[in-house]
Amino acid sequence: MDWQPTATINTLQKRAEILHKIRVFFAERTVLEVETPLLSHAGVTDPHIHSISATVFGKKYYLQTSPEYAMKRLLAAGSGSIYQICKAFRHDETSLLHNPEFTMLEWYRVNFTHHDLMNEMDELLQIILKTPAAERLSYMAAFEKYAGINPHLATKKELQQCAQKNNIDFRGEELDETGWLDLLMTHCIQPRMQHDRPVFLYDFPVPQSALAKIRDENPPVASRFEVYFKGIELANGFHELQDAKEQRARFEKNNVYRQHQQMEIIPIDENFLAALEHGLPDCAGVALGVDRLVMLALEKDSIDAVMGFSAVNIE
Repeated sequence: MDWQPTATINTLQKRAEILHKIRVFFAERTVLEVETPLLSHAGVTDPHIHSISATVFGKKYYLQTSPEYAMKRLLAAGSGSIYQICKAFRHDETSLLHNPEFTMLEWYRVNFTHHDLMNEMDELLQIILKTPAAERLSYMAAFEKYAGINPHLATKKELQQCAQKNNIDFRGEELDETGWLDLLMTHCIQPRMQHDRPVFLYDFPVPQSALAKIRDENPPVASRFEVYFKGIELANGFHELQDAKEQRARFEKNNVYRQHQQMEIIPIDENFLAALEHGLPDCAGVALGVDRLVMLALEKDSIDAVMGFSAVNIE
């Protein structure tokens, strides 16, 4: 039995230094550090995120995939801008970039748009990764540049043809437009963003809005962004949706899809929706994978190399 940690002690010392720098970054901006529970009676309905459940006193709970809902309850209660460094859990593959238990940095800035938050995240990345200012591309510009297609207007058939032209051989389950866009992103767009500076993709198609506001433009877009560095996805952020009715409709739509796909129906977080009903301040929020950030900062090949104990040796 191998009882030794996955990362070296020297690497863990450097990881601690990075976490200290993150906390200093937020302290200098008077952003409050908070803690929220890891267990919840409700989970995440997003069909692409798979929760890990736990039984406590005979009742089913879910380990958080993100502290988002609880943090927004704090925002609605008047906390002001907040951040959290915590464990998150997802029933996902184990790979060079994935572990079922991982560390997440999540923060919310009151009266920020997603562009304001991109500015702040760029500042943090320059400190931790020592990178130059990030490149910014709209989701549409990235698809037009790297795949030669308009992601907002392309039909399912056109997306399939684009995948074929880019030598993407997909023979799995039937995909809708969003599925094909995700496939093109991971196999065509993302590998071509191997830059020495971060890349922000922003203004996603409406079906990929998740918890972001939708702007009524032509075409309508979701106020959402993702951050990539050296081809690796680091973070996902939104100008946050404040409409409780719209948020409930999105959750219910997710569960309808889950039912059709014979997936588990996830209980909706009524406490979170009540907080939205009470009033979420205008804010932007983002979740960043700390293990990936440390891996890139220390120039390691996998997140295992920067974690005390990964899935490889927790059995």
